[in-house]
Amino acid sequence: MEYKLIVLDVDGTLLNNDDIITARTRTTLIKAQQMGVKIVLATGRPIFGVMPLSRELEMDKYGGFVLSYNGGQIINVQSGELMFEKRINPSMLPYLERKAIKNNFAIFTYKDDTIITNDASNVHIIREAELNSMRLTEVTNFAESIDFAPYKCMLVGDEEALIDLESHWKRRLAGELDVFRSEEFFLEVVPPFIDKANTLSVLLEKLSIDPANVIAIGDGVCDVSMLQFVGTGIAMGNARESVKACADHVTLSNEEDGVAIAIEKVVIAELHSAEIPLAELNEAAKHALMGRLGIQYTYASEDRIEATMPVDERTRQPFGILHGGATLALAETVAGLGSLILCKPDEMMVGMQVSGNHLSSAHEGDTVRAVGTILHKGRSSHVWNVDVFTSTDKLVSTARIVNSIQKKR
Repeated sequence: MEYKLIVLDVDGTLLNNDDIITARTRTTLIKAQQMGVKIVLATGRPIFGVMPLSRELEMDKYGGFVLSYNGGQIINVQSGELMFEKRINPSMLPYLERKAIKNNFAIFTYKDDTIITNDASNVHIIREAELNSMRLTEVTNFAESIDFAPYKCMLVGDEEALIDLESHWKRRLAGELDVFRSEEFFLEVVPPFIDKANTLSVLLEKLSIDPANVIAIGDGVCDVSMLQFVGTGIAMGNARESVKACADHVTLSNEEDGVAIAIEKVVIAELHSAEIPLAELNEAAKHALMGRLGIQYTYASEDRIEATMPVDERTRQPFGILHGGATLALAETVAGLGSLILCKPDEMMVGMQVSGNHLSSAHEGDTVRAVGTILHKGRSSHVWNVDVFTSTDKLVSTARIVNSIQKKR
């Protein structure tokens, strides 16, 4: 199966119990993006609370998407484009507030970097603010204080009482609002027909991607719709049994790098060198050193990598001759991709040593071509030879690159 998107829930899935992305999970997801598979973070979090995670995964570099508020909004991380949104009609807020007060529930919503609530002392609301690095503002009259259309509202209270209100509202508000419990103590109120699957279908239509080419991973009840919608749905090991029953596969828990293990087995292991998306790799690297030097991959296989680099104001010395440091950067770029392709799903590559010999010159206006070939493919190291030629096939330099191959932790 050729996967084009990886859709990830955040809390309890991407993040471990300390609310961090582990090194192994981060490395695996970046490798998947380098191989041309884009990431979607599908979460109940507000956009303010999830964008730092998207940057940690370098989605701004590789072109991923954030589906926030459990489907209320889609953001293109790279461009910042708002691709979709659906909000609650503000006329419903007084009714929601009255019901909350009648049942002794706290109520809150989000605006930019702030949570607005009628009870800033509620422990669950405080935790929500801390989790998303947001400020807390307490107001006396909630509905009157909300001068905008929110993406969602949250009621906080006793589980049994929330269950009763959820059941009542599913009948009373059908077609006007949707409600569901995302946690034992949270009842979420969202616009009608908003959930992760419905909003994901909007994104797939915009990207012209078939659901069969999508993998989704989650742990909660809110994730069930998207697990069933995509081609391959994977439940976390820490998910409740009812969620696991709706998935195609079950991976390990969020404390055991379950996301990384699933991606390594289901996605990365299926990628072949013939499918390496050079155009996407070049586009993704345009703001990195590779892009700033004008380096472009032109060919890739398991034993040979080729790339070009212009001799211009970025790569020449003051008197018009190709800079030796730029040549070595080109060689390391070629060998790095080669080792990345050769690594097994549970391995990562770290550059260890580079040595080069400059044999002749290339002049401003020329374009040099680097050809990397594997000399040694061991369990703990790869050795690459990289020759750099002018456009007339004159050998400019030759370099030896050693990359250390390590197991992910």
